[in-house]
Amino acid sequence: MLIVALTVSDRASRGEYEDLSGAMIEGWLKETVTSPYDLRRKIIPDGTASVAGALVDLCDNVHADLILTTGGTGPAPRDQTPEAMQSVLEKELPGFGELMRRVSLEQAPTAILSRQTAGVRGRSLIVNLPGRPASIRLCLNAVFPAIPYCLDLIGAGRIETDSARIKAHRPPA
Repeated sequence: MLIVALTVSDRASRGEYEDLSGAMIEGWLKETVTSPYDLRRKIIPDGTASVAGALVDLCDNVHADLILTTGGTGPAPRDQTPEAMQSVLEKELPGFGELMRRVSLEQAPTAILSRQTAGVRGRSLIVNLPGRPASIRLCLNAVFPAIPYCLDLIGAGRIETDSARIKAHRPPA
């Protein structure tokens, strides 16, 4: 099972500040996932070409099972992560974004500005998370119960969770 935390940020990619978002994803996974996995963290600049290129490489060449992007989902001109992802997807899964926005709106009225989504390319699931570490935790807590079964359905690696933290939903066989 290969998971990639892909931070999308001009400033972090230039080393102007520490990648707290990727660190949050890494810490959350350590707390939650009980099955063996390899985590790779990568930081790239904002922009459609950079994000689309990284996603194609991670899906088609690196064969990542799960890619958790962080950043680039707002309305600012350089925020182009959803557009880049949609350009390389085979199937979009808009329910992920709907749920992330719903739970985020309980915390901040500006969550309506976020454009997170998710989708599938080959045997890879890509989930766009917000850039703020507290929002990442909130959104992962909301959507992760569906991720293990989604990975099963697309033929990706199997993932198990600590049911005391997140109960993965898989229909009875």
